[in-house]
Amino acid sequence: MEKKKFLVCIDSDGCAIDTMEGKHKRCFAPLMVKTWGMQEHGEKAEEIWNRISLYSMDRGINRFKGLEMTLRECVDAGFLQEDLTDLREWIGSTDILSNQSLEEQIGKTGSPILKKVLGWSVASNRAIAALPESQMFDGVKEALDMMNRYADLAVVSSANREAVEAEWERHGILPYVKAVMTQDCGSKAVCIARLMEEGYEGDQVLMIGDAPGDQKAAEKNGALFYPAVIRREAESWKRLLQESFSCFLNGTYRGEYARQLTEEFWEALK
Repeated sequence: MEKKKFLVCIDSDGCAIDTMEGKHKRCFAPLMVKTWGMQEHGEKAEEIWNRISLYSMDRGINRFKGLEMTLRECVDAGFLQEDLTDLREWIGSTDILSNQSLEEQIGKTGSPILKKVLGWSVASNRAIAALPESQMFDGVKEALDMMNRYADLAVVSSANREAVEAEWERHGILPYVKAVMTQDCGSKAVCIARLMEEGYEGDQVLMIGDAPGDQKAAEKNGALFYPAVIRREAESWKRLLQESFSCFLNGTYRGEYARQLTEEFWEALK
């Protein structure tokens, strides 16, 4: 496939596909409560998880980082007793936060808490696979169809590969992308960097995402960021289609235009 001048990276959960609420509220959070035996304080534990992973500046954080942050708050609140050292050390020592990486660490250490974390993650994947079919946000397919004429497209997601590929295939949008980069490929910043090695300049790369981590990953690589604003996702995709992508192509995106979009994005997360 001939390389195009521009590259657009697209987050999946909560950005292109409306999966964030279901995955977190029906899978990750309740299974965390069950795995760590926090049923007596389940409502509070789930509130902490959802606040961190859905409704804060850490929205979209990798599941393992979000788990460590949530469990730490539960320990600090006094209703969980758990030594998080092994989890913290693994998160800090690996570039790839995935089940496979976790299994390798368990093989080296035999850590009981890491075994528990792996069981929770595997159970979460099963629960996610059993969720009712997710929906695309309005305007996504139209925007992908239009952008694909001018730019190479790639999925850049911190979710697991099987779920992302299945969702994009089900909605008929997988053929639009040249690559699917997920948690098994490294952080989003690493994924963008690997894609840019093919010869894209910073102003030729746009990361579309719904979380501050997406913005940071783009900025770390000198790329541009377009926000899918929480609770206004369809509106965001419409604006991308009608206005913002043209600014990206003609070189007027960086600067004041991008700043205004970012202000709206951060305001919605407060």
